[in-house]
Amino acid sequence: MVSCRLIEEVKLSSVVPATITGEDKMSHRLKNMDLLMKVHYITTVHFFNREAVEGLSIQDLKKPMFEWLDLYYPICGRIRRHHDGDGGRPYVKCNDSGVRIVEASCSSKTVDEWLESMDGGDHHRLLVYHQPLAHDLGFTPLVFLQFTKFKCGGLCVGMSWAHILGDAFSASKCINTWGNIFMPPNHTTLPPHVLHMTSTSPSIGHHLGTTSTFLPRSVKLLDRPSLGDSWFITPNNHSKMQMHTFHLKDIMSSSNFMMISKDHVNKLVEPFHVISAIIWISLSKIRGSISNSLEPNIVTIVANKKGFDVSDEMILGNTHQVIGIVEAQSSSVKDADPLELAKLIAEKFEDETIMIEKLLMEKENHDQNETIDFVVYGGANLTFVNFEQVDLYGLRVKRKGPVFANLSIGGVGDEGAVFVLPSGPEDGCGRIVNVILPEDQLQDLKTDLQVEWGIF
Repeated sequence: MVSCRLIEEVKLSSVVPATITGEDKMSHRLKNMDLLMKVHYITTVHFFNREAVEGLSIQDLKKPMFEWLDLYYPICGRIRRHHDGDGGRPYVKCNDSGVRIVEASCSSKTVDEWLESMDGGDHHRLLVYHQPLAHDLGFTPLVFLQFTKFKCGGLCVGMSWAHILGDAFSASKCINTWGNIFMPPNHTTLPPHVLHMTSTSPSIGHHLGTTSTFLPRSVKLLDRPSLGDSWFITPNNHSKMQMHTFHLKDIMSSSNFMMISKDHVNKLVEPFHVISAIIWISLSKIRGSISNSLEPNIVTIVANKKGFDVSDEMILGNTHQVIGIVEAQSSSVKDADPLELAKLIAEKFEDETIMIEKLLMEKENHDQNETIDFVVYGGANLTFVNFEQVDLYGLRVKRKGPVFANLSIGGVGDEGAVFVLPSGPEDGCGRIVNVILPEDQLQDLKTDLQVEWGIF
C-alpha cells in the first residue's frame, strides 16, 4: 500500500474561462446516456520527463487553460436540477465556476522510480485528486487537474473527469486540446461553436413503447432508492476493489500468443478480443473454484461505435461507445479454446445500447420526478472495455509527449472490469491492460496469467 505521505505540499486553486459564458450557453443538457454514467469517473495520468517540462511554472501550465476553457466551457459548470427536490432532472449550469487545480510534489521519487518501484497501478490514484459528486452536488467541480512535480524535475498531469460529461474519447480529446494550445505552430484556436453537444439518436423514438418488455443484461439497475445527490457507490463485497496494470508488448506477434494470432484468419479478431478471452477464461477458473460462485458465462462489452471519428471534432457526451453482452455458448468458459472465445467476442456481440436508452426514456416520460440509477462497469457482469482507439498519448507539453500514460474508471461494481488501452509509441502493438477486481481474485488472476501466459 502506497503511503499518501509520498505526496506533499498540496495546494488548491481554480481556473475559469477567459471570457464569460454567453446567455445562450448557460446550460448544458445531460442526455440519458450521460446520466447512465453518473456513478462513474474517468481518471488519466500522463508522466513527463524533466526535459519536457523544464522551466514551466504553475502559471505557465494555467495560462493555456483560459483559452482552452473558452472552448470547453461546460466542464467549468456545476450540477443543478430543473426542479426542486431529488427528482428534478440534472443539468450542467455553465456558470464559469471553473475546473479545480491541484499543485503537489513528490520529493522522494523520480518519475522513473515511481513507475518502476510501485507494484501494479493502484498507486496512480495518489496523483489524481478525486472528489465524487456527492452531498455538495451543486458545488463540486466536474473536472480536477493535479500537477505533481517529482524530485527529478519531471511532472505528472492527473485528471479526474465526471463521466456524465462524456466518455473516454471526450475526456482524452479535451485534455489533448489543452496541450495543443501550449506553443505554436501547434496553437490552433478553435471557435466555440466547434464544440458539439450530443443529441439523442433519432432512431430511438420510433421504437418507444409504454413499457419495456426486457431489461438489459449488460448493466445493473440499483435495487435501492434513488441516489439523490450522492453520485457514488460502495461495492457490496467484503474484499477491497483493487487495480493492477499489466504491460503487454507487441501482443499479436508474441510467442505467448502465437497459438492464437497465427491461426486467426478472421480479421475481426483484434488484440482486445484476444486479451478479453484470456482473462475471461482465467477468471472463470478462479470464480468457479470459489464456494457459491458461478463462472461468468455472460460478460458486458463496452466497445467502440462503428463509424465514429473524433480526430477532428470536439465532442462532449457519451456517444462514442456501445454497450452490450456476449454470452458463452459452452457450458464452461474455463475449458474454452482461447481462439474460439476471441471469435465469439468479435462476432456475437449483442448491442443493448438502444434498449438501455429506450428504458431510460420510458422512465423519464412516465414520471419525470422518478430517477433510476445504473452501474455500467462491473455492475451486472464482468466488463471488458475497448479503449484501444483512445488517443491516450496525444497530450503534448511543449510539443513533447508523455513517457507513460494511463486511464481508468472509478465506480466499478463487484463483478469487476478490464480496460484495454494502447501502449506507448515505442511498444509497437503493445497494450496496457487495467484490471479492477476484488483484491483476492486479482491476486489469483495475476498468478494464473503469469503461469499460463507469462503475463506480469
